[in-house]
Amino acid sequence: MTRDDELAALKARVRELEAKRPERRRSRPKSALAVVLVILAALLTPLGVVAVWSHALIGDTDRYVQTMAPLADDPDVQNAVANRVTTAVMDRIDVADLLSGVAPDDRPLLEKALGAADGPLTSGLTSLVRNTTEKFVSSSAFATVWDQLNRAAHAAVDKALTGHDDGAVQVKDGEVTLDLAPVVDKVKQSLVDQGLTVAGNIPEVHTSITVMQSTGALAKARTGFRLLQLLSWVLPLLVVLLAAGAVLLARRRRRALITAALTIAVGALVLGLALWIGRAVYLDALPADVSRPAAGAVYDTLVRFLRTAVRVVAVVGAVVALASWLSGPGRWARAVRGAWTGAIGSVRDTLFTGGSGTFGPVGPWVHRMRTWLNLTVAAVAAAVLIAWSYPTAAVVFWIAVVAVCALAVIEFLDAPTLPPPALPEESAADAPPAAPGR
Repeated sequence: MTRDDELAALKARVRELEAKRPERRRSRPKSALAVVLVILAALLTPLGVVAVWSHALIGDTDRYVQTMAPLADDPDVQNAVANRVTTAVMDRIDVADLLSGVAPDDRPLLEKALGAADGPLTSGLTSLVRNTTEKFVSSSAFATVWDQLNRAAHAAVDKALTGHDDGAVQVKDGEVTLDLAPVVDKVKQSLVDQGLTVAGNIPEVHTSITVMQSTGALAKARTGFRLLQLLSWVLPLLVVLLAAGAVLLARRRRRALITAALTIAVGALVLGLALWIGRAVYLDALPADVSRPAAGAVYDTLVRFLRTAVRVVAVVGAVVALASWLSGPGRWARAVRGAWTGAIGSVRDTLFTGGSGTFGPVGPWVHRMRTWLNLTVAAVAAAVLIAWSYPTAAVVFWIAVVAVCALAVIEFLDAPTLPPPALPEESAADAPPAAPGR
């Protein structure tokens, strides 16, 4: 090659490199847009989780009652209800008027029942009402009343957030209250059943607890709730589409997928942190006469599904990021894949020592279809996760375990037809003589 030829080749190489520069410059806006899409997906992740929670819990009465049902057995809630009912009953009882209609012959028996010998009559009556109430709230009958109260509470919340004006729940000045009269009636009936027939003279007692309290923010909460109801499935889908768009626009798509998955997981964890901080703020803002242990139990129960959703999104993001990293060309990723295939290959070689057995036509077919089979396992795992109603972190974990086992089976069956076993070498004495001239 002459000097002129070398110079022409060098110029052609320079022109080729210069032609690639605009392409790299054009890829920068796409990369920047990919970053923006990833950030938007992370920011919308907490809102999407809250939207699904509002639709699943607040928008479904049966699920709300089912969620709140375990609180009937919570000691803190039972103690708070007993205190509230006992106080309400005693505030509305005039002992003198209550005993005025008792016959003189029945008065000693009544005083004995009230424990008047150990203290004032009012104290004995308070102790009796308290013990009767505690016995009722710890019985199975309270669970039925509790479900009825929670159905009414859900109607109150739905009424406050949707503006519906049906039902008997009171909503005044932005405050939703729940009447505990059914519990009081059960306590009164229990007192009568114990022989204290004078308890039947107790007038109808209405005491209420506040389910929701808001001043000027109720209209805003109502608008926000309606919007979340409409976007309950749109937001999660939008998060997925934003992440997919970011991956398609990025130059390094595997790295973009890992980043998007981890960013979405972090967005969910931020929501979990907000729930943890919000619990402390909520309890600190309660009035002094409200039982904080009971309020904490109610708060934990209400956000239980929300916390589960946070864990599910975080686990899914971590699994997707890990799977993407393991499929990459990195040195550590190749080492992990090598250890995986080596371990499964060792098991296969141990079972088929010396090539004495094969998988027949299955092995070669799996070898040809390996990529599609792996993609099918991933697609089926994703479809099961999407179709599962309210999956938990444990559900995600076991779906991942089953998927890994299926991939291990594919790797185990990925064995092309093995060569026939080598014949034992013949000794030089038994070998036939070589033909002359060869």
